[in-house]
Amino acid sequence: MDPWLILALLAMGTFGGFAAGLLGIGGGMVLVPFITMIFTARGIADELVVHMAIATALGVILFTSMSSVRAHHKHGAVLWPVVRLLAPGILIGSWIGPWIGKQMNTSVLAFFFGCFVAFSATQMLIGKKPTAARELPGRAGMFATGGLIGILSGLVGAGGGFVSVPFMTRCNVRIHNAVATSAALGFPIALSGTLSNVYYGWGEPGLPAWSLGFVYLPALAIIVLASVAMAPLGARAAHKMPVRQLQRIFAVILYALAAYMFWKAFN
Repeated sequence: MDPWLILALLAMGTFGGFAAGLLGIGGGMVLVPFITMIFTARGIADELVVHMAIATALGVILFTSMSSVRAHHKHGAVLWPVVRLLAPGILIGSWIGPWIGKQMNTSVLAFFFGCFVAFSATQMLIGKKPTAARELPGRAGMFATGGLIGILSGLVGAGGGFVSVPFMTRCNVRIHNAVATSAALGFPIALSGTLSNVYYGWGEPGLPAWSLGFVYLPALAIIVLASVAMAPLGARAAHKMPVRQLQRIFAVILYALAAYMFWKAFN
């Protein structure tokens, strides 16, 4: 593999892993546009490139979530009862999300992803905290909420933090607990979403060598090396750094990435 490509993938993993630990977002929103750029440059077929980028990003989250949640757990911030209530719906929704994505062509999927990232960037830039107006719903409500989080996350290759964190804070969960719990939810999202992308991508014509369904294994391995190392640092930084300022900077980066995905959709 080209040394410059390896360096680019390592840089992506470093940035995505730190963001995953810091903001509880799983890193997918950063990784998918960059992976799309690299896969496009390497000549992967246009009709496959965004699907493969999303699938590979979910595979990365499978590892970064385990790494970052350990750091959050050491601070006692993960609400494991909430994880257990949301996880069943998330597992089902994250399997369905890639199936929905397979029905979309690359342009539609890229446009949908761009809209999701732009919305998330606006949410981050404004920084308006949801009013804590209610408590967490019962078992059925948590299952349904988990399903919605899983479908959206599996569809766009994200860790679900931009849905789960506002949901939890609106239900009187402290922000640090919400971020930490969102990091823990990244594992069932990524597990089910990755397996779904392997299943629905299996035997797809035009996939490059070393692909497992829609997951491109060489890129996955390199990105994971860097992201797993950085996710705990991001998680520790979340308890020490002025996260609000970092969120504003990160929002600007997300707008740029959304613009690229819109360009990809209409080009």
